Amino acid sequence: MSPRVQRTDPPYLQVAKHIRAEIESGALPDGEKIDSVRTISAKWKISLATATKVVGVLKAEGLVRSEPGRGSIVTRDQAAASARDRVVHSLQGRIYADHERAEIRVAELVPAPEAIADALGVPAGTDVIRRQRVAFRDDVPSSVSTSWFKGELAATSPLLLETERLPQGTPKYVAETAGVAPAAGKDQLRADIASEEDSAALNIPLGSPVLRKQNWVLDAEGDVIEFGRSVSVARRWATYDYEISR
Repeated sequence: MSPRVQRTDPPYLQVAKHIRAEIESGALPDGEKIDSVRTISAKWKISLATATKVVGVLKAEGLVRSEPGRGSIVTRDQAAASARDRVVHSLQGRIYADHERAEIRVAELVPAPEAIADALGVPAGTDVIRRQRVAFRDDVPSSVSTSWFKGELAATSPLLLETERLPQGTPKYVAETAGVAPAAGKDQLRADIASEEDSAALNIPLGSPVLRKQNWVLDAEGDVIEFGRSVSVARRWATYDYEISR
């Protein structure tokens, strides 16, 4: 069945969102040519001007680049997945694209440092779960992240304390085992420079520019399920879609 434009978002945003999802899922891998403006126009039954805006959006987001003689080429290596992407893709059964993987380096129960305790809403020193992973793209480290959970999940979700990767993803595993499903989230980002720990984990020079993030995943009651911190290498775009209502 041919795709059809629905009259919610502007047509060019709907089409851009569809192609972006194909890039993020790996269906359109790095180096792959996306449809031409004329093909997009015909496939989605939109004007050439609207199709041109679609490609312009993807270029502006760093997801495609123009290559003489070939057209618009996917530059997936410039895109950084957000915490929201990780949660949503996990619940949809998609974790990593073919050229991506992750290694769990640390999975342990530790006393909560004050900042982590504040983020999780527990007293400082309370036992919490610390789970650290390094993500790779084409076998090159792209980000290192640490997820923190309340210690009580050790009883209901014991695999959080194992360094084996969870096939269904952490958010879905916690939802299945503890009965707490993600309902909302909050992300914070800042530009920074690589610390000694970042340098060692990502194999980049000390002081290199990085994007540092922290995020909260909340259940329907507003309680924190997971607090995360991560750092990504430079020259990658983080994209967020949002609605503004009056």
